[in-house]
Amino acid sequence: MTTTRAGHWAGRPRRAIQSAVGALATLVLATACAAGGPAASGGGTGEPREGGDIVFLIDSLGDTWVPNNSSISSFQGHIWNHVADKLVYVDEQGEVSPWVAESWEQNDDATEFTLHLKDGVTFSDGSPLDAAAVVANLDVWAFGRPDDGISPVGLFPKTYDHAEAVDATTVKVHFKAPTLGFVPTLGYHGSILISPKTLALPAEEQADLSNDLGSGPFVVDSWKEGDSVVLTKRADYDWGPEATGHTGPAYLDSITYKLVAESATRTGAVQSGQADVAYNATPQELDSFKDQGFVVAVPRYLGFVNGYRLNTRVAPFDDVKVRRAFQHGIDRDEILSTVYTEDWSPAKSVIQSNVPEATDHSGEFAYDPEQAAALLDEAGWTEGADGVRTKDGERLELTLYPNPYLATSKAIDELVAQQLGKLGFDVDIQAYDVVTFGERVSNNTALSNYEVTRSFIDVGTVASILTDADNGEDWFGLGESDPKTNKLRDAVARATDLDERAKAVDELQAYLLDQAYFAPLTQIVQRIYVQNPKLHDVTYNGVAYASYAAAWLED
Repeated sequence: MTTTRAGHWAGRPRRAIQSAVGALATLVLATACAAGGPAASGGGTGEPREGGDIVFLIDSLGDTWVPNNSSISSFQGHIWNHVADKLVYVDEQGEVSPWVAESWEQNDDATEFTLHLKDGVTFSDGSPLDAAAVVANLDVWAFGRPDDGISPVGLFPKTYDHAEAVDATTVKVHFKAPTLGFVPTLGYHGSILISPKTLALPAEEQADLSNDLGSGPFVVDSWKEGDSVVLTKRADYDWGPEATGHTGPAYLDSITYKLVAESATRTGAVQSGQADVAYNATPQELDSFKDQGFVVAVPRYLGFVNGYRLNTRVAPFDDVKVRRAFQHGIDRDEILSTVYTEDWSPAKSVIQSNVPEATDHSGEFAYDPEQAAALLDEAGWTEGADGVRTKDGERLELTLYPNPYLATSKAIDELVAQQLGKLGFDVDIQAYDVVTFGERVSNNTALSNYEVTRSFIDVGTVASILTDADNGEDWFGLGESDPKTNKLRDAVARATDLDERAKAVDELQAYLLDQAYFAPLTQIVQRIYVQNPKLHDVTYNGVAYASYAAAWLED
């Protein structure tokens, strides 16, 4: 489906945009070539220049544009990041600052928050982004409309009770229990502000991107499903977050997101000057691009490290000794030296080191094949003639499912399969594309494991995924069966003091690793960007999305 412009916009002539998309369609047919790179290196120099059009090549655009159902996607989030705003801005270190909400307060037990909105903010059709609009968004983030096929936002606090518009620029938000992380979570990439007109539409109409009205610095000019999305700047935008250094209209006239499946084709187009940004290049290419003068960005997001969640309800991981053997049987240094570059770091816990509450628990899962083998012996798994361990006539088999959102996942799983094979595991690998992975792997409780990483803005939301309490995601198949996990989960979720919460998060990290519910791999860099060095002042938020609201192209 091809749709046309949505809302107020100003920018590049439509004919020129269509020509750019047509040229890119031709590009996809070509094989990537290694053109000579520019001599200049990236980084802002000189004064920002008005005008210019950039082309961003991406490997997928997901399977739906229903805002609540697609905004957590690693791919569609790039578009939402430009056509919709958030109430607060959260940077790469977890610092929270004003955006559409210019200030806020909370009561002593963190059950009631008051948000004060900027006056004069509007959606792209001119309708006000006022307190009533914020209440409509909060309600749909919290509850969705399941009967209409619209899901709640996964990490929005499940303690949400209701919100009320006190006046046009004041919102009071009520929770059923302490929710210390509420304000930071408003900067999560699922918490995008969409017009109430859009929210009232049925899911099939929300899935038409031209109907999805935001208040961001760009608007949708056109889109073609499975091919491209063209954004043009909004001339009257004037309420961006000060933390990015530019609050007014974008300098760039347009951004064209073009679907190009092959990494080499994407990076080759940037090398030859046919595109400005290539998304998800392979790590092994990055040093070469740097040497050629291209800008390489590998921002880390706030969230979980990359690793395996182990299902305690499914053999062989229903035995803690096997789970611990799995943890200690993985050589993470080999993964870093084989698959990655110096831009990547080893995991030190279950969460990323840039999360303010992260602490170092790397000793809990350090590579130790002798200890891993001894644990398997203790668990009753004996090595057979073919090197595969057996117990009670059953082979020590498992399947790994590479994460399609992570370009390096299959290569990592192949290394892990080799490493575990030396210990007597028989490891198969089953790779799927994004859509099939979502259907067959994500939240499939019959699987013994799957590789996962997960962004979050505030560590208080971590508790909501560990068990099934309050419709939690129950990552490890625990249900409510582990009293200590439940106690620590509740201590994190219900804390009313940041120091108190940090202590509980430290204990929770240690316990999850001691019980081997999670096997960390590396600190995650899920979003890799190779960029034209003439494109300056790109910013990256707390979930590592590139923003071009303040970016500009030099002549």
